[in-house]
Amino acid sequence: MRALCATDLSAASEAAIENETCLECLGGIGVDTIHLVTVVPANVHSGMPGVNFEERRQQALDQYRTVIESAGFDVEAHIVRGTPYRRINGIAETVHADLAVVGSRGQSSLENRIIGSTARNLARTTVVPLLVNRIERGTDDPEVLREHLFQRMLFATDFSEHADRAFDAFSYLRHATEEATLVHVRSPKDEGVDADVSPREQLTEYASTLENWDIETRIEVRHGDPADEILAVEAEVTPSTILVGSKGRSRIRRLLLGSVSEEIVAEATGNVFLVPPPRAV
Repeated sequence: MRALCATDLSAASEAAIENETCLECLGGIGVDTIHLVTVVPANVHSGMPGVNFEERRQQALDQYRTVIESAGFDVEAHIVRGTPYRRINGIAETVHADLAVVGSRGQSSLENRIIGSTARNLARTTVVPLLVNRIERGTDDPEVLREHLFQRMLFATDFSEHADRAFDAFSYLRHATEEATLVHVRSPKDEGVDADVSPREQLTEYASTLENWDIETRIEVRHGDPADEILAVEAEVTPSTILVGSKGRSRIRRLLLGSVSEEIVAEATGNVFLVPPPRAV
């Protein structure tokens, strides 16, 4: 498997890329090649006075490469210029990445509906499964908040094809997963809608699959606002990562996520693994 790791060469990026446990988790799900990508904004020029951008950039990438190669991965580095999320998506397609990883410090309680612009735009436009790796905020020497990336998963489902596609990610995540909480939230608009199979029975079917893989599983059926209830479950069970599918949008509206996915990516305390729809060819 090939993973793309996006870095802006900040302390937060360093924390995400050089964390030994995080690297072990990526190796545990089958990643053997990591593409390091840093995007130089179009308004930054190597000839700007006072700062040697090219030298600093190369030194940082060389440092990252050494750490990642020492962990047993093949590494390729890409330095490109342009709009970060667009270039990252383009390289993900070019190298046939199986997933992308981006660090995000999250925000204060007053700003918790907003995440860093690159992480936000990647979440809205990603062409491959995207791991938003949450980094400690408010410190000059940050660390990842939950370094065992896939050990304890929270899978949120509305039983749609998008959610089923996200659940399929367990086919490789299971190699690093020990526990999983499966949650479905019945919103007010679902009340009075008859279903052939109850939500708890549907969750039990998912759980059976995971238990066959020796993953300890629990199920939760909640009532209320989906995003609020999913985040409430996260607060109760403190998973490493929330796994959720994205509905995607038409080409014209590709900068929009479904409201539930967007709120979870923006407001979750820990990591979020977002699985997008297959890209149209």
